[in-house]
Amino acid sequence: MHFILFDGDRRESLLPLTYTRPVADIRTGILTLREKWEKRLESPVGVLTEDYLQKKFPMDSGDDNVFIKASLLADDDLAKAVIQLQSGQGLFFEDQLLACRIPHAEEFRPTDSFKRIEYDKSYLEICHTWDIFSLNGEAMEADFQLLTAGRTSAPVSDTNRVSHPDRIFLEAGAEVEHCVLNASGGPIYIGANALVMEGSLIRGGFALGDHGVVKMGAKIYGPTTAGPYCKIGGEINNSVLFGYSNKGHDGFLGNAVLGEWCNLGADTNNSNLKNNYAKVRLWNYASGRFDQTGLQFCGLVMGDHSKSAINTMFNTGTVVGVNCNIFASGFPRNFIPSFSWGGTAGFSTYLPEKAFEAARVAMQRRGLSFTAEDEALMLEVFEISRAYRKT
Repeated sequence: MHFILFDGDRRESLLPLTYTRPVADIRTGILTLREKWEKRLESPVGVLTEDYLQKKFPMDSGDDNVFIKASLLADDDLAKAVIQLQSGQGLFFEDQLLACRIPHAEEFRPTDSFKRIEYDKSYLEICHTWDIFSLNGEAMEADFQLLTAGRTSAPVSDTNRVSHPDRIFLEAGAEVEHCVLNASGGPIYIGANALVMEGSLIRGGFALGDHGVVKMGAKIYGPTTAGPYCKIGGEINNSVLFGYSNKGHDGFLGNAVLGEWCNLGADTNNSNLKNNYAKVRLWNYASGRFDQTGLQFCGLVMGDHSKSAINTMFNTGTVVGVNCNIFASGFPRNFIPSFSWGGTAGFSTYLPEKAFEAARVAMQRRGLSFTAEDEALMLEVFEISRAYRKT
């Protein structure tokens, strides 16, 4: 049996994050959506996504395939219902196809033509970019239980001040000394070989991925996630950094989502609350306008490989695309298209060859390569996003 996560109708609402990855590789909680399914299904999981992404993210189908809507957060009940599907059956919640089982992958269409199996339990789904941080607490709680069940944490040093130690889990090689860890509001999970430097103040829920770093004196309010190899510092509240991204200096990041390979310069701040306390509107690629989030707190969404210079200020509800370079004083506009270079004085096109030079250097510093496959993918993003740029 081959399990495949399909992007479905949520992909466009999750741009710019899904410019460079399938929906399955969005992170919320501790794990990505794909990893949540792989843990519960005890099987590798492929993806069905856009053609230009499919080359980097293969589908791996066979003669017995189960397609699952990628935006769903796996739980035990959903996983059980998916595994029990027979060929030709579709799992539905009202008019939504959640999963189906078919013999030939090339015949898959997300329609209602399957024999209906009704699903009557509640579930979580990432429908919009702001759901990533809004659902982060619930997702982290489920992931924490999944990852730590039946296991024992590495020892937590007695140099730390700890509250609710039963809700704190350190993987092998994690180093945490002279910190305050308060897990009363949510679990604290520190990944393998991660480092939390002295003087850090952490209120759970908090998750730090493998090889991640929390800089000295950081103030972190949950639920916050920093994925593998992230470096974080300053003040952070209810934010998700996918992986390999840096917010290593003083400054505030709140109710935000950063993709991979982002870097926020020293004293970069984002607003997450309007002065008049009104609900926040956020750019939605699917509708082509600023849509109401229904949230009073909503900060920054930033696509992969985007950077900000020192002292950059982002207004409430700002969306930054892929490969942007933002600098200069004052607030830039609330929607910055991919491959933009500039700030309050205006933007020009960040030419791909220049953006790729920066990406190569950034990835080489972590022992990775910006491959020809990565370059081809980014060139597709450059063309797809061209309509949003003025130059």
